[in-house]
Amino acid sequence: MVLVLRAVRLLVPVGSVAGTFIQKAGVHASPARGLRYGWWAYALGERTTPRLKENSRIITVDGNLAVGKGALAQKLADRLGMLYMPEADTFYLDKMTGEKEPLPLDYNGMCSLEKFYSDPKAADGNSFRLQLWMYAMRLLQYADALQHLITTGQGVILERSPFSDMVFLDAMFKQGYIRKECVQHYNEIKDISISEFLPPHLAIYVDLPAEEVQKKLKQSGKPNLQNVPLSYLKAIEDSYKKTFLPQIRETSELLVYDVIQTQDVERMVEDIEVLKFDKGPWLEQDDISFHHIRMMVEDKQRVATLMHVPRFLPEVTIGAHDYDQKYYAYRALPGKKYAAGYNEDVGDKHVWLK
Repeated sequence: MVLVLRAVRLLVPVGSVAGTFIQKAGVHASPARGLRYGWWAYALGERTTPRLKENSRIITVDGNLAVGKGALAQKLADRLGMLYMPEADTFYLDKMTGEKEPLPLDYNGMCSLEKFYSDPKAADGNSFRLQLWMYAMRLLQYADALQHLITTGQGVILERSPFSDMVFLDAMFKQGYIRKECVQHYNEIKDISISEFLPPHLAIYVDLPAEEVQKKLKQSGKPNLQNVPLSYLKAIEDSYKKTFLPQIRETSELLVYDVIQTQDVERMVEDIEVLKFDKGPWLEQDDISFHHIRMMVEDKQRVATLMHVPRFLPEVTIGAHDYDQKYYAYRALPGKKYAAGYNEDVGDKHVWLK
């Protein structure tokens, strides 16, 4: 039996960031691979701390569904000169690998957000596959955010993060959408993987009562959001307030606003500027530790491997024959037979002959 999240796809090229591919100093290994950061770059004087400025920070914007996290994060990023990363979705991996069109669900976690909202107790285990896949996507995006910060010095603002992802797991379990064994497996994966990453410098929580969230979802007009149970939204809110906020406060700065207060972005910027940022593991970092962090986050295969915890659960396990079928079906897709740059079926030239 093989875990769905393991190697259904040969995950991500080293050094890739969603939407772009960054050239880095290093050994030029082959015509198809760009230069990348490595031990030689560090030995030759490449350092992180000279790049870090006042706004070289990771900021996450959290809150329930439909509270305006994206718009707020974009406004803060524009005001602070930081990079805004929209919330990762189930197709984030396709963006990392530069797909022109999203690949079928078979290569994106074998899960569906739409199915979750229409049938959260689906017998095929879609809800837990979705939750575990979304944690994987958030972790890969967070690695991208750290990579961008360490490589360029520019701060990053994200919607949610792998540190807050567990609020949905808690809500699913309370609603009876997933089993206790699924929670245990998720927590095992999270405990192993999240410990390798620095937490955000600042977490911003946007508060809106679950009843108001449900009203906004209905007003959105989106069919799949019309019948989200109030109990599920309340469970997300409770998990934020009882679990995530107390935990993140121990390592990161925390600001809490209601929806009305978030309309005054200038006031929020003033609040951020007076924060001391005097706690958490970021204070302990130096060029040596940043070097090791950069080596890890630029290697997305290594990041993905942190989530490879063998455990038999029907929700996330497929048989060997099914795995082989999906693997070879993926290899048969246009441009997937060989490494990027070597596939004639998508117009690649014989770059090794140049």
